[in-house]
Amino acid sequence: MSEINSYIDHTLLKQDATRQQILDLCLEAKKYNFATVCINPSWIETAYEQLRGTDVGVCTVIGFPLGATLSSVKAFETNAAIEAGASEVDMVINIGALKDKQDELVLNDIKAVVDAALSVPVKVILETCLLNDEEIIRACKLCEKAGARFVKTSTGFSTGGATLDHVKLMKSSVSEKVLVKASGGVRDLAAAKEMIAAGANRLGTSSGIKIINGEVSDSY
Repeated sequence: MSEINSYIDHTLLKQDATRQQILDLCLEAKKYNFATVCINPSWIETAYEQLRGTDVGVCTVIGFPLGATLSSVKAFETNAAIEAGASEVDMVINIGALKDKQDELVLNDIKAVVDAALSVPVKVILETCLLNDEEIIRACKLCEKAGARFVKTSTGFSTGGATLDHVKLMKSSVSEKVLVKASGGVRDLAAAKEMIAAGANRLGTSSGIKIINGEVSDSY
């Protein structure tokens, strides 16, 4: 097994995910020693109980997948998620506000989650498929200013996922203090290696096992 496993957030965010599927996800994450499982907030306690005492973290999503909820709600959701056992949170920015150049609103929205998370790492999902290069750069700068630990490409629920060009652009738009997560469409080992070479420090994918085993997945 390659060290690439340590890059992977083993992801199941489908709205029809069952308890058994979450349990299976956790068993797989333990077997392959992935970085985290990434799940919806209602499954945090289940995952936390399964992964307690292991090196696998529990990552959850905030304001997902649209990012258009109130900042106060995102902050409340973050606090509740951490109390339930989340060790990382992936929030979605207010995309419309970014496109409207309401940078102060976007900054404060991210900062509300960062402040609520305290020492828990915050990854900020930009949904790059909906943004032009200028918007991606501006979003990355705002994320770093707000104290986010990662900038992340995608939810996997919009019109596209991670691209090499976007990962490179994001990496070049932040300092070394901020990491990059590529998410959406990373389906095989070759793609995973390309994303890492482009600057990704973490990979969000439901294809982690196939990636590790050198297979190609048809899932997103």
